[in-house]
Order: sequence, then structure tokens, then C-alpha cells
Amino acid sequence: MIEAVLDALLEPALLLDANGRVAVANGAAQDRLGVWVVGRSYVSVLRQPSLLGPVEDAFADGKPGRARFAHSSGEVETLYEVRVSPLPVAGRQRQVLLVFRDVSELRAGESMRRDFVANVSHELKTPLTAILGFIETLQGPARDDPKGRARFLALMANEASRMNRLVSDLLSLSRLEGQSRRRPTDRLDLAVVLGEAIDPLRPGAEAEGVTIALRAPGAAPAPGDRDQLIQVFANLMENAIKYGTRPGAVEVVIDRIAREPVIRGPAWRVVVSDQGPGIQPEHIPRLTERFYRVDTGRSRATGGTGLGLAIVKHIVNRHRGRLRIESEPGRGTRVTVTLPAEIGSTGPLS
Repeated sequence: MIEAVLDALLEPALLLDANGRVAVANGAAQDRLGVWVVGRSYVSVLRQPSLLGPVEDAFADGKPGRARFAHSSGEVETLYEVRVSPLPVAGRQRQVLLVFRDVSELRAGESMRRDFVANVSHELKTPLTAILGFIETLQGPARDDPKGRARFLALMANEASRMNRLVSDLLSLSRLEGQSRRRPTDRLDLAVVLGEAIDPLRPGAEAEGVTIALRAPGAAPAPGDRDQLIQVFANLMENAIKYGTRPGAVEVVIDRIAREPVIRGPAWRVVVSDQGPGIQPEHIPRLTERFYRVDTGRSRATGGTGLGLAIVKHIVNRHRGRLRIESEPGRGTRVTVTLPAEIGSTGPLS
């Protein structure tokens, strides 16, 4: 009976028996914490003192409580508020019910709003100021100058296009943040996804004297969101084409890892590498920050919004994968995306 009740909850819930072991973990708890938790001691499952104390009080004194703790899965951290409820049973023994409520978005919301306003205001101010200046020129000195009008209208079109790309990328980030804790479960072939990402890029790359070489196994089955993974690989290859050498080559390699320690299971590793000038080491840790640019002028000149790698990071995190960027000045850049090959159980909470 209790199993059916807990399974009806949308929130993760654990029922601890009188010996402190997980007697029941509902579907949501098994999805978030892993099927391995059933039958384990709550100490090994929960681990965090902020929650262990209230659980011990519930067993010892029948005292209900609340606690917060963070659960990390890959690079995604989820903050839970946990309700601890003692359930009396026969004799002096007790069971304890834990119900987890995800409060991550409440905590992150205010900070995200502040960052959004500050960053977007800064990024939109430059093109808007430029457009207003062009309009003023067209209304004045260039009013009767056909060549001047054509030039300024072209510049206005470029600035408006950049603002449109910026808004599109911000909307994409907003959607991703809403999906970050919902792991994709559709099955796909990563080798096919890579091919679909490369095909639209190849003509433009060849026109710039850049070849794209893909090395992949016959098939690379994995869970994932097809459109989002195409966006990831297309972005990484566009960067490699844009900032690599010309003429030059972009190499894309996918191979299988029998067991990846952080993912805790089999995985696929996709590596995108170029032969460009490379990146100074102090920039690498900040490359996935929103609006961070190594070379602001060049990025804007090539149509960049400063959000591409932030979007890549969000998508990889949603897939419970890993993103690694390696580069040395004069030796090119290598970006590695590691994705789970299957939906497996996660390890202990930490």
C-alpha cells in the first residue's frame, strides 16, 4: 500500500525502515538518486550532515524536521528541501519518510534575473547605439548621398541581425535552463547526429579552404535530444572553422569508453579539434561563461553573440555529460564532449 502511495508522488520519496535502511524508493527517487539506494543504509545514501541530523532525531525522538542539501549529477547541482517525517509502527520502532522538493530554481532565479538584465543591457547597448547613430546620419549628412545611404543601411542590417541572433540565443538558453533537470531519454545514433551537424557546414568550410574529417564507428547508440546535440556539435565545428587556420582542417572523432569514471558507466567521447592559433590558458576556465569572449572585436565581427559555449555547456549538462576544452597557443584547440552511452544509475549523493 505504501509503495503505491509513494509512487503516486511526483517528488522523490524514501521510506526508511526501523533499521535505517531504504525500504521503499519511489520512481522519482530511483530516477534522481539511482535504483541502487534500495536496501542501503540512509547514512551511505544521504551522506550529508545537514540531513543526517534530522533523520537521527526522527528515529530517536520521533521529531519531524526539515533540511536542505545539494545533489550533484555530472555538472548539474540540484538543491532539495527535504521533509523528514517519523512514522510510528508497532512497539518502539519507527520508520521515517523523506520527501524531497527541488528548490534549485527558486534559489537561482534571483541571481539569473540580475545577470540577465546586466548582460543583455550591455550587449544590446552597442548595436542600438550604432543603429541610432546611423539613423541620425541618414537623416542628416547622408540624406542626399545614395552611396552613403547604401553603406549605412548595410551596417544597420548587420547590427540588427546580431541583435536578432542574440535574442535567439537568449531564448535558447532560457529553454535549456528550464529543461536542465529533465534528462533526455530518446535513443539516437551519435554518428548519424554528427553527420547531420556537418553536412550544412561543409560547403561554407570548403569555400574558406577548411576540410572537415569525421572518424566514427559504424554506430554510436546513446540517449539524447537530437536537435540539441546537433546544436552542440554544429557550434563546436563552427568555432573550429571560424578560429582555426585557413586553409586548414577540422577533425571530428567519436570513440567509445568502456567505463567513464565521472559518468560511472559506458560513454561516447566526441573530440572536435582544429589547427588554429590556440587560446591562452587564463581564458580557458571562462570560455563557457555567458558573453565571455577571448577576442571581443573578432567575435562580434564574425557574428558571435558570446553565448555559444554557454549553450553547449547547458546541453551537455542536461545530458549528464562532460565538456572539456584544451588549448595551447600555437597548437590549436581540442574540445571533448563525453556523453553517457546508456541511462544508468548514479552514484551516492555528495
